[in-house]
Amino acid sequence: MQVFQTTLKRSIRLEGIGVHSGAATVVTLHPAPVNHGIIFARYDRQGRPVHFPALSRYSRPADLCTVLTAEGEQKGEGLRVETIEHIMAALSACGLDNVLAEVSAGEVPILDGSAAPYMAALAAAGIEEQSAKRHYLRIIRPVAVKAERGAGFAEFCPLGFGAAPAQLFAVEIDFAAKAIGRQKLEFALTPRYFTDNLAAARTFGFLAEAEKLRALGLAQGADEENSVVIDANGAVMNPQALTAPDAFVRHKALDAVGDTALLGHPFIGLFRSYLGGHRLNSAAVKALLADKTAYEIIELTENRQA
Repeated sequence: MQVFQTTLKRSIRLEGIGVHSGAATVVTLHPAPVNHGIIFARYDRQGRPVHFPALSRYSRPADLCTVLTAEGEQKGEGLRVETIEHIMAALSACGLDNVLAEVSAGEVPILDGSAAPYMAALAAAGIEEQSAKRHYLRIIRPVAVKAERGAGFAEFCPLGFGAAPAQLFAVEIDFAAKAIGRQKLEFALTPRYFTDNLAAARTFGFLAEAEKLRALGLAQGADEENSVVIDANGAVMNPQALTAPDAFVRHKALDAVGDTALLGHPFIGLFRSYLGGHRLNSAAVKALLADKTAYEIIELTENRQA
């Protein structure tokens, strides 16, 4: 785990469509100074910049994606930035602390439905170490939340006494669809692990649900190029989009990396979820931040020990 904060060496631009709106959208990532954090920006009707810090207090509960709303006096504009989970996962996996992300519309581009294009763009831009120490959120006692319906839960747990600092995940899913079933993944987040095992896992969904969503004006940009589609028989309709048999839990883990990044600092501890999703991930993050006895903010020393 890194000692110092980082930013990009140069700006990068990615364009595509929003998975829900189907509208064209562009995101441009810029280097930012120390202690800036990850902040998204749009422009209001008067051409003024509206900022959306990638922090839990600006997020809103949603099942289908992670959403940020505006701060300050411009909340009345009703502007939002949606579907940030893949880009947040890539930024988190790369250890990037300070980035300004300008978005031309209400959604971040879905690209191929994974985080791989973002990881490739970040690698091409390069990462620059900065002078200020990085802050970590170390879990010191467990915090758990349960799903409003069903057996799902999510929790943050401390590491064992004497354990080296690490950001651990344990994600488990269980679907009736035969193509998915029960899948579990446990890992320590590092740039290499994320690149090799999670980044290319595409979002997935069920054909019947997609038809309902489109009737509601959602999922307008979803297709077989950016989503793994499950048919009524529980089979994958577009196997070319499936990167591994357990790509479903890999994508859920990718989402968990992006959603937990809204803590505002990388955590040291274990995040575990069962039957989780964006709403449950968000609830766990908010519950942890609400309990100030459950964590402490620390820096790592030069030898990378807490």
